[in-house]
Amino acid sequence: MRANKIALEESFVEIDGFKIFTKLYEKKQEKPTVVMDSGYGDYSKAWDNIIYEVMKFANVFVYDRAGLGRSEKSPNSRTSLEMVKELKAVLTKLKLNPPYILVGHSFGGVNVRLFATQFPNDIAGVVLVDSTPVDYKERFLPTMSKEFQEAYNKQFIYEGTYEEFMASLSQLKKEQRYLDNIPMIVLSAGKKAHYSKESQELWNEMQKEILDISGKSELVIAENSAHYIQNDEPFVVIDAIKRMIEY
Repeated sequence: MRANKIALEESFVEIDGFKIFTKLYEKKQEKPTVVMDSGYGDYSKAWDNIIYEVMKFANVFVYDRAGLGRSEKSPNSRTSLEMVKELKAVLTKLKLNPPYILVGHSFGGVNVRLFATQFPNDIAGVVLVDSTPVDYKERFLPTMSKEFQEAYNKQFIYEGTYEEFMASLSQLKKEQRYLDNIPMIVLSAGKKAHYSKESQELWNEMQKEILDISGKSELVIAENSAHYIQNDEPFVVIDAIKRMIEY
């Protein structure tokens, strides 16, 4: 195989009696592996719009969390702490050695922040893509319309319950530690669907507050993106990841 040829390896990794579907795009270079974690109810296909660009300059790992996509269900609770343990077990079993660049979208951002807290020595950088703030329920959700809140609460049927999702936010709030010199880029969607001007400003402000957990952090507002920045402005995400690789 030529040094510049990219290989795709798909595999089912068994942990705790169930199998997780994974994809590794490998470019045989001495670079950190980019580990991508999707939002609530999403799986690896959520990254399709950017993955072929990212794999030009990095080793890339994507996977389907338990019970989603091609992965089997887990007997463990669907909270971030359990998901982080499962991800760590999968990476270890595949012998994908750190350091990692963690990229998390929405709820996946909760997971990667918790992963970075649990295993800081494994992390070379973090990119948060419109990540869910820890105080979303208390501060943000009450500012939205009754219809929005009802629709939001009814969505929790694909991956864990509403209670487990909120437990995940509580876990992050409890476990979060200062990430010291781990670089972090926070991407905030600047054109959220169904948001008033005031709600949009609050959302951007709450994304900005996440910067406080790292000594090397930066906020980028994707002005023309709704929640899926990787679809609406893919090169905003690609550029953030590339900058982490080159950090």
